[in-house]
Amino acid sequence: MTSYLMAGGGTAGHVNPLLAVSDALRSADTDAEVIVLGTAEGLESRLVPVRGYELVTIPKLPFPRRPDAAALRFPSRFRSSVATVRELIAERGIDVVVGFGGYASAPAYSAAHREDVPLVLHEANAKPGLANRLGARYTTFVGVAFENTSIRHARFVGMPLRREIEDLDRAASRAEALAYFDLEDRRTILVTGGSLGARRINGTVIAAAEALTGSGYQVLHIQGGGAEFTDPGVDGYRLIDYCDRMDLAMAIADVAVSRAGAATVSELTALGIPAVYVPYAVGNGEQRFNAAGVVSAGGAVLVDDADFTPEWARTSLIPLLTDEPALAHMADAAAHVGVRDGAERMVALIRDAQAGRGGLPGR
Repeated sequence: MTSYLMAGGGTAGHVNPLLAVSDALRSADTDAEVIVLGTAEGLESRLVPVRGYELVTIPKLPFPRRPDAAALRFPSRFRSSVATVRELIAERGIDVVVGFGGYASAPAYSAAHREDVPLVLHEANAKPGLANRLGARYTTFVGVAFENTSIRHARFVGMPLRREIEDLDRAASRAEALAYFDLEDRRTILVTGGSLGARRINGTVIAAAEALTGSGYQVLHIQGGGAEFTDPGVDGYRLIDYCDRMDLAMAIADVAVSRAGAATVSELTALGIPAVYVPYAVGNGEQRFNAAGVVSAGGAVLVDDADFTPEWARTSLIPLLTDEPALAHMADAAAHVGVRDGAERMVALIRDAQAGRGGLPGR
């Protein structure tokens, strides 16, 4: 029996790939033992047990960003977390540590290195996080979701997708999806800013609702966040606050308007859905990098947050929506960039690490 320690969490961007790879490992080897290392505060505390995996938690330990009391306490607290994970590796006979970034990952990477256990990383964002940049010093088995990711030893594997997306047959699911959202059988724009919502996207699309539906499309708009917008009352426009069945939403999407989170970009490209990406304007700019590959391939359009206005929707988005040859080309280009078997590719990378193929010298 092989025992895997899956380290990571905090956000869906870390937890969902972790769970996808865990499922793929369990599918390939029903006797495999999968243990997840996370924190009590992260999303993994809810999602991991529901999926049937054992969760072991360590204290949430952010990297210090400035010299203060927390920075002074960090070294001893980090050593304590590493010691805890080393004990776990030894006691449970862990064969491989697989990390996905997030607060629990860095101690796991150090512990794996000290215990001389094979280490495999997956970086979901085109702009890698600090934990994985540090972890890449300890292993050459580094899978990345985007080909333009700049991290040591990167190997392109794509994004490990949720099974409901990986196995989605859009045509076969269309009737169920239309009934689920109470929509008509016609071309559909999917609008989503993610679970936190996106005020710019929400406000612009609602302001342009009549123009969008007048172009011959219906709109499925998932606003997320604080649900601050109200339904514009336009025929063919469906505004919902949240969506638990994004697989069905994507089943009927002929084109998407969205933020450019790593998972969203990966899922839309895997399904060959042309998109207009409006990257989040705050932070380290990672969303622009996430969308760069599919935009360069011609499968998507990138619009700055400040430029995504009702006027842009009328003068640029609607002409795109009504250009069927252009949309067909974008769909083909997106599908060419997209990867549906990212979880299986990660399993292959894990197998290489177990066999010692291509590892760091001396391992």
